[in-house]
Amino acid sequence: MKQFFLSLLLSAALLPIQAQVATSVPDTIPTSIPKAAAMKFGYFSYQASFQAMPDYATARQSLDNLKGKYDKEMKRVETEFNKKYEEFLEGQKDFAPSILQKRQAELQDMMQKNMAFKQEAQRLLKQAEDDTFKPLKERLALAIHKVGRERGLAFIVNTDDNAVPYVDAAMGEDISAAIANALK
Repeated sequence: MKQFFLSLLLSAALLPIQAQVATSVPDTIPTSIPKAAAMKFGYFSYQASFQAMPDYATARQSLDNLKGKYDKEMKRVETEFNKKYEEFLEGQKDFAPSILQKRQAELQDMMQKNMAFKQEAQRLLKQAEDDTFKPLKERLALAIHKVGRERGLAFIVNTDDNAVPYVDAAMGEDISAAIANALK
C-alpha cells in the first residue's frame, strides 16, 4: 500500500513537468511548408485578360455602336418631349379646360413611353452585352482551365478589385502570360 501511495505521489509530482515538456515549443519548427507538400496556385487579372483578347475590341465596338443608336433615339424623343412641353407651357393659359387636360394627358403618356423606352433600351443593351461577351468568356474559362491543368495548380485566384491584396510570388505563380498565350 505504501508503494502504491508513493507511486501515486510521484506521478502527481511529475505530471506538471510532463505537461510543460509537452507544450514547450522546440527551437527547430519549420517556418514554411516544404515546397513538395505545398499546393501551387495561380493568379491573374480576369478583366485585363478578358480585355486583351483579340475579339474583345470588335465586340466592344459593336456594343458601342448599338449603344450610340439607342442614345440617339433617346435624345430624339427627349427633344420632341421638351418641344411639346414648351408649347404646352406657352399656350396653357389660352387653352380651354378640355384641351388643357388632353395636352396634359398627351405629355404624361409621352413621358411614360419615354421612360419605358429607356428601361427597355437598358435591358436590351445588357442582353446584347451578355450575348456578345458570352463566347469570349467561355473561351477565357477554357484557357484558364487549360493553364491550371497544364501547370498542376490547385486553384487560380482572380486579383481584380483588390480581392487578393497580397500574393507571395514564391508560393503562387502569375499566369497572365500563360492565359494570353492559350487564347491565341
